[in-house]
Amino acid sequence: MISLKSAREIEIMRRANVIVAEILQELKKKVAPGVTTLELDALAEELIYKKKAHSAFKGYTMAGRVFPRTLCTSINEEIVHGIPSDRVLKEGDVVGLDFGVIYEGFYGDAAITVGVGKVSNEARLLMQVTEAALYKGIEQLREGNRLGDLSAEIQETVENAGYSVVRAFVGHGIGKKLHEEPPVPNYGERDRGIRLREGMVLAIEPMVNAGGHEVEITEDGWTAVTKDRSLAAHFEHSVAITKNGPYILSKI
Repeated sequence: MISLKSAREIEIMRRANVIVAEILQELKKKVAPGVTTLELDALAEELIYKKKAHSAFKGYTMAGRVFPRTLCTSINEEIVHGIPSDRVLKEGDVVGLDFGVIYEGFYGDAAITVGVGKVSNEARLLMQVTEAALYKGIEQLREGNRLGDLSAEIQETVENAGYSVVRAFVGHGIGKKLHEEPPVPNYGERDRGIRLREGMVLAIEPMVNAGGHEVEITEDGWTAVTKDRSLAAHFEHSVAITKNGPYILSKI
C-alpha cells in the first residue's frame, strides 16, 4: 500500500533529508587518497549524533543479515551496499556514499558518487551521466504521470550514453519506513505503471554500470558488484510529489 504524506509530514522529511545532505557534503570533503572507508563511517556516525538523528542503515536487517555500519561505501566496481572497512582509498578510485537517517520518526535517504583525487575521463563521464539521469527522472515526478515515465527517462538517458542501468536493485517509496511501496525501477516503458499522486515520496536512485547491467553479490552477503567488474556509479535523492511538481527533499 502506498502511503501519501501530508504537507506537515513532508516538511519533517525535508528536515531529515537536509541532515542527510549536509552530512554527505561533509563526507565528500573528507574523501581523499589514504583515507579508509571506516574513517568515513566514523565521521558519519559522529555527525549524526551531533544532529540528534539516528542511523537508518546500522542494524538494518535484510534476508536475515544485519548491516553493521552507518554508511554504505561502494568503490569502483562495487555498485551498492559496500561495507566500510580498513580499505584505503586510492587516487583515481570512485566511491559511492549512500547514507540515511531517522529523524522525528521519518527517514531520509540519499547517495552521491565521488572521485578520489584525479579520476579518469571514463569515471568522470560515468558519474556525470548517472547524476544527469537522476535529475531527468525527477523531472517526471508530476501528478498524473506514470511511474514508467520516470523509469524510461532514466533508462534512455543512461543507454543513450552507452551505459547500462542496474536491474537487480531499484528505488523505493520512503517515509516512516526506509523502504515503502512502490518499487521504483530505473528501466521501463512510458505510460506504464501506477499513476503518480500528490503526497507520494520516492527515493530515486539510478545505479549505472560502464559495462553490462548484471550484478553479483560478494561473500559478505551485502556488497553488489558489476559482474564484468566494470565501473559503477550511484546517485540518489528523496523527492516528494507536490501540486507544484517534484520537491527534492535531500538537496541543499
